[in-house]
Amino acid sequence: MNSKSEDKDIHILLVEDNPSDQLIARETLEELGFRGTLHCVEDGEQALDFVYRRGDHPDAPTPDLIILDLNIPKKNGKEVLEVIKTDPDMLLIPVVVLSTSTHPADIGRCYALHANCYLVKPVELEDFHRSFAALKAFWLDTVQRPKKASHFA
Repeated sequence: MNSKSEDKDIHILLVEDNPSDQLIARETLEELGFRGTLHCVEDGEQALDFVYRRGDHPDAPTPDLIILDLNIPKKNGKEVLEVIKTDPDMLLIPVVVLSTSTHPADIGRCYALHANCYLVKPVELEDFHRSFAALKAFWLDTVQRPKKASHFA
């Protein structure tokens, strides 16, 4: 498990165009005791700008986890996923797809593009809380995440 001081160093990038879902995610993570930083962007181009430290994000930290909605403007989630997972410097960043889509083609395509997992976005607040609790417990408190792909060269 991560200690409180380690938790402070964790950066999550939430790629979500719905401000209400951003707020719910932020409040849920706070309720769960997450002490790191949640960065929010609203479209695929902003997500790539954040990850590649360009545009409005020249000082952005490398995310420890990306939570990616599929149905976002400019570049959709699948396009963002494809860019990140084909870049040797970014491919080890875990990407959790969080979408309202339950379509098998969407789920299959995301896994083919090397999404680390696919979650259906809950409709009810209680279910959202439960999903984020599981997400935090697994991706932030349990697994070991590499910092950079170059550590394996």
